[in-house]
Amino acid sequence: MGQKPAATRSLRKNATDVLAREREVAKTKAINALLIRPIAILPTEVGDPIRPFALGLWNEIRPLLKPDISVTALRKVMATYVHSRSYQIAVARPGSLRHDINGAPVGPVSDADRLDAQEKYEGLKERDGSRSRKSPPPPPSPTSKAAVIRAGLLKLKDTER
Repeated sequence: MGQKPAATRSLRKNATDVLAREREVAKTKAINALLIRPIAILPTEVGDPIRPFALGLWNEIRPLLKPDISVTALRKVMATYVHSRSYQIAVARPGSLRHDINGAPVGPVSDADRLDAQEKYEGLKERDGSRSRKSPPPPPSPTSKAAVIRAGLLKLKDTER
């Protein structure tokens, strides 16, 4: 009966930080496990803020990759984080700022990036079925006995008489 976590509230109603949940912390632990040292921009505990990355941050993260790990593996775990619903909400929030590798703000998220994040978030909601579901389409009008049976309007037993 309480309020929803900040990460699930409407994008337009609340301009506060989006806070990491267990799933985001798990993703960031996976990222840091591939690096020679953890990066400070990532949330490390439940309740830490999710901060949008500075543009070009990949160029600072890539050199931190452990020697035995492929770049592809790092790209995949980074993608799961930056394409997540919570990260997209953090980018889409009015007044959100981009942050450097150490977590320091470096500038605002552009209006174009904010709009793009809102569209991605809406797409995630639609794909996940978070929006109100439409009623299923009506069954096709039956034109034959077989169509009536397939539509479930008539049982096979009833037609054998």
